[in-house]
Amino acid sequence: MNIVLIIISILLAISLVFNGLGTIGLHRFPDVYTRLHAATKCTTFGTIFLTFTVIVYSGTRYYWTGQSKFLMLALHTIVALIALLLTNPTGAHAIARAAHKMGYGPKQAVRDDLEGEDLKEKEEKEEEKEKKDKPVMMKKASKAEGAK
Repeated sequence: MNIVLIIISILLAISLVFNGLGTIGLHRFPDVYTRLHAATKCTTFGTIFLTFTVIVYSGTRYYWTGQSKFLMLALHTIVALIALLLTNPTGAHAIARAAHKMGYGPKQAVRDDLEGEDLKEKEEKEEEKEKKDKPVMMKKASKAEGAK
């Protein structure tokens, strides 16, 4: 039982470190993108280790007592982890996209590929370029066949 308590303590400490780093990053970083990155990555890892802690605890308690409520606790924790892993990146992407559309740019960016262009306009330009390149390629191929 002492080894399990040590494992639980280590997992909990790792979780606290990641969540603490996410909090520090949220306050220290200069713009919405880096803050979002710190908050999303660190809290995701912190929550993963916290759920591992709960799973180890509930598995140990189930082993010693045989009560099924500890299996349900582990199952609910796994479902919550899956929900977090699906929604956290999606929410972060939506927030970053909304910030970019509102005009908030990165503070110290070396290069911003999306600056000054809407994504649809960029896609339309690429499609037009592909359409222009296709006939040229076909003409070159037919000239090569004619030379043989």
